[in-house]
Amino acid sequence: MFNPFERLLAFRYLRARKAEGFVSVIATFSFLGILLGVATLIIVMSVMNGFRAELFDRILGLNGHINVYVPGQPLEDYKDLVKKIEKTEGVSFAFPTIEGQALVNANGTASGVVVRGIRAEDMALKPVLKDSFKMGNPALLVGNRVAIGNKMAERLRLQIGDKLLLTAPKGKQTPFGNIPRSAQFEVAGVFDVGMHEYNNNFIFMPLPAAQGFFDFDTSDVSMLEIFLANLNDLEKAKLAVYKAMDGMANVYDWRDANSSFVNALEVERNVMFLILTLIIIVAAFNIISSMIMLVKDKGPDIAIMRTMGASSGSMLKIFILTGASIGIAGTVIGAGLGIAFALNIEAIRGVLQTLTGTELFSSEIYFLTQLPAKIDWHEVAAIICTSIIISVLATIYPAWRAAKLDPVEGLRYG
Repeated sequence: MFNPFERLLAFRYLRARKAEGFVSVIATFSFLGILLGVATLIIVMSVMNGFRAELFDRILGLNGHINVYVPGQPLEDYKDLVKKIEKTEGVSFAFPTIEGQALVNANGTASGVVVRGIRAEDMALKPVLKDSFKMGNPALLVGNRVAIGNKMAERLRLQIGDKLLLTAPKGKQTPFGNIPRSAQFEVAGVFDVGMHEYNNNFIFMPLPAAQGFFDFDTSDVSMLEIFLANLNDLEKAKLAVYKAMDGMANVYDWRDANSSFVNALEVERNVMFLILTLIIIVAAFNIISSMIMLVKDKGPDIAIMRTMGASSGSMLKIFILTGASIGIAGTVIGAGLGIAFALNIEAIRGVLQTLTGTELFSSEIYFLTQLPAKIDWHEVAAIICTSIIISVLATIYPAWRAAKLDPVEGLRYG
């Protein structure tokens, strides 16, 4: 595509001489702009991909893919419903859950919490929860024993074996009025699922204890959590479960429960991609500026080469190669820098936090306890290709001007 003469001259123009210093400065800034643009785009998109993947893994690991419930009242005879749902196509298993709000009081500190009752054998089907126990284990959750998150344990100053008092919002009706229902529970486990919301606000207890605490009959629960064999069959399985319920209960999936969150992540991801792509486009305009100045500076050289037999096509290719080299080099180095940064982002965060003495990734704000990054290689390839295409397109106009330069005019004003 490019003959040795064209390559030699193109790379010669990339090496600055004293007279071409200003042109070289602009070219250097173009190179750095593309490098930083590509690196930043890869890092930001990797972090957002990791953030999205980690959150969804935690959400799906702690909550059912599909939930069945009756608004405002318990779900009755759950055992028959579980058998019916598990026969539905696409469903792997289903189990009962009781969930409600309560007030926890321990060591003089009180706060609102979410209490979730679950059977011990069902907890084993949630690896995200089962494998997250830092102290104790799920097998200990019997009777009036509960598991709390590590953040809640720190906040309430609780250890294994300590007692906490839970008060339900719905009390007992007595001749003297409504008396709040309270019960004391023993801490048998402390977990860390990697999400601040769960670590700070959730309490897990055995299903029978939750039924007693929230005044449910032994055959009633709040909802049924359904897990699918293949999450890609969500729509089909959801419709099948809806038909199986035959109007007895409402059916919703994890996207319905987190729709605003999912939509916000998607919008933020698209906007960030667009904004950061503009960095590359701005750098491409610098390539145009530097190439136009280079063409003007090299006008006499172009005229001499044209009079010695060089074709306009050769001039076009020389300046395309000169400008594209800046963009391609910046893209390749920027991609390498961005990938290396994304692969080691948690270690880099730790170093920066140590140097600055500030918390750069607060779990209270960002939900997760660690800064995640997941490189999508197809996305990286798309970023690299887009950057190279923009860089090459930026050289076309200056190269066209060089190819169309009249030798006579070039010599006259040289």
